[in-house]
Amino acid sequence: MKSPPTVGQRDELVHVSALNEFVYCPRRFYYQRYHDEIGTPYELVDGRSKHQNQSSRGGWITERYFRADELKLHGKIDLIESGDEVFTPVERKRSESGQYYPSDEVQLTGYCMLLEAALNEPVNVGYIYLYSTDTRHAIRITKQHRETVHKIVSKILEMTVDNQPPFTDNPKKCEACSAREYCMPEETARLEPEKAAGTGWEDQI
Repeated sequence: MKSPPTVGQRDELVHVSALNEFVYCPRRFYYQRYHDEIGTPYELVDGRSKHQNQSSRGGWITERYFRADELKLHGKIDLIESGDEVFTPVERKRSESGQYYPSDEVQLTGYCMLLEAALNEPVNVGYIYLYSTDTRHAIRITKQHRETVHKIVSKILEMTVDNQPPFTDNPKKCEACSAREYCMPEETARLEPEKAAGTGWEDQI
């Protein structure tokens, strides 16, 4: 049995939830990682509450921690279903919109890769469960999904505090972002338009 990782070892790995955050907006992830200025968003608190309530139902395997040094990944899988000796991870989302997003698929792929590293066998399907619609969606994990995870892990590990990512090119993502008062896309577009050029914010002011 492997010894528990030290803090230093964990710092060399990427948490799977960070994949989702990075895909949503690398700049927001930067503030979370280096400045810890965002606090705990309501959506995260509500999502954790739903996870806890769901965990008390049924006989599923819930909230199992995995790590894979060769993938540079670690994380806790919400739920693992087993049937006919096939194990399938399930990622649960609040999703007030009733939809899941590419960032959710990337996160699920990370969990599938962790699980298959632990089992030493392929895990090519996972589920995204949406609380808002009480539906779940089967996602077939492709080669492209896996390549995307590897690329994002590399980008996260290459990040430095002195290299701030640019603004997102989708200003709609900023509307409810808890990092907006630190990121200041609108203020930057007004005062330093050259820094916001090409992001879409020049059309918002």
